[in-house]
Amino acid sequence: MLAVRPVIRVTAKVIVAMAGTMILPAWLDWQARHPDWLAFALTAGLGALAGGLVAAATDGPAEPLTVEQAFLLTSLLWLVAPLFGAVPLMVGETQTGFLDALFEAMSGMTTTGTTIYPDLDLLSPGANMWRAMLQWEGGLGIVVVAMLFLPVMRVGGMQFFRSEGFDMRSKDLPSAAGLARQLTAVYVAMTVACALLYRVSGMSGYDAVLHAFATCSTGGFSNHDASFAVFGAGAQYTACLFMVLAALPFIRLVHLMHGDPMPLWRDPQARAFLRWIAYATAAIILYRGVTTALPVGAPLVTETMARETLFNTISIFTGTGFALGDVSGWGPFVLAVLFLCGLIGGCTGSTVCSIKVFRYLVLAEAIRVQLRRMAAPHRILPLRYEGRRLDQDVLDSVMSFMALFILTFGLLIVGLGLTGLAPRTALTAAWTSIANIGPVFGPGVSGTGAVDQFPASARWLMIAGMYLGRLELVSVLVLLLPRFWRSQTA
Repeated sequence: MLAVRPVIRVTAKVIVAMAGTMILPAWLDWQARHPDWLAFALTAGLGALAGGLVAAATDGPAEPLTVEQAFLLTSLLWLVAPLFGAVPLMVGETQTGFLDALFEAMSGMTTTGTTIYPDLDLLSPGANMWRAMLQWEGGLGIVVVAMLFLPVMRVGGMQFFRSEGFDMRSKDLPSAAGLARQLTAVYVAMTVACALLYRVSGMSGYDAVLHAFATCSTGGFSNHDASFAVFGAGAQYTACLFMVLAALPFIRLVHLMHGDPMPLWRDPQARAFLRWIAYATAAIILYRGVTTALPVGAPLVTETMARETLFNTISIFTGTGFALGDVSGWGPFVLAVLFLCGLIGGCTGSTVCSIKVFRYLVLAEAIRVQLRRMAAPHRILPLRYEGRRLDQDVLDSVMSFMALFILTFGLLIVGLGLTGLAPRTALTAAWTSIANIGPVFGPGVSGTGAVDQFPASARWLMIAGMYLGRLELVSVLVLLLPRFWRSQTA
């Protein structure tokens, strides 16, 4: 039987930490004379008390987590944290029902960015800040999980990064803790820099902090229905910069913070990611320039068109989900390109979800080697990435993940279609959920992009898709195996 005491203890401590962060939205609502401050204060107090009692009850000698406990911990955290994060939304003035509050909190913690609120401008300042904070906390959590847990759990080929991410076992615990602190330092420094630049670009202090949380987590929650369309060009270019930074491998940003830019410069997935953004942006700009009816003598491409295209391409590529204009009116070619961008995502070890660049590069290398083997069957041609040999278990893990991703994506499309959603809506709702992207296109979506009119069954399916996609599918589905629970004695 699996020993769950350490898992429960860590989860309880996370709830206590989350309760502490509710002080900020409570203070904001109190300053604004909004009654929701009481909902945040009461939730924070009860969460700190309950979490503290559970942590104390499960206290014991510190022991390294086993692989099985790591699987259980990651899955449990992204269930319990959204449930707790939904409480102030339910008991506050908005009186959001349980399903909608859980949807919003899960969308936040998984950094998806899809919302059920059709009038964001009417929410209290504390509620909007809390939505962005959920994304920031979820983004930090997934970066730490990606670098410390997933390599050891051998999920989706992440074991390839084990030498850079440190093992969790006893002799390496100080190194693992040190890496977690460095990742957190980079994340916090990036957020502070983003907020400062937003402020300089003309945002209010409140908007700057809120959007820095949502940008650096690649979450995309805004407190405005029009998203970034209410801000100027300076803020939009700032968002582009930090969305890209948040989608790069954080371990490379740690190297950069230590004054060594070469690991980032040499990283194949970082270079490929930047190239693919450039290709997609250029293709969309060219298409829009050719197909848009312009006055005689007007330039084919304007700065405004280029900025809108760059912003939305980066936003979809990184799964952030901020909006600048209505991309659904740019034509089917643009939507097809953005759809593919969303299914690529950013780099491993970042706040971005989806399949990720690393896995596509491994797939391309496997195809290249297989073609060469067909031409020369007797040659020994090992797979390589970044000059290092790819073990067979890494390739198997990547291929298994990609196959499972496609299968889950297909089943989600069918399930959402059966709830009554239009085919285009079902497709993009499944796409945005499993890849944690944010926007949904098609009939049934409100003018502000909210999905509050979706059937309850569709919202439940999207919650499941966001949860599975954020935790790389395998780390959740393995819990369904009876053998998993018999893998370790208590």
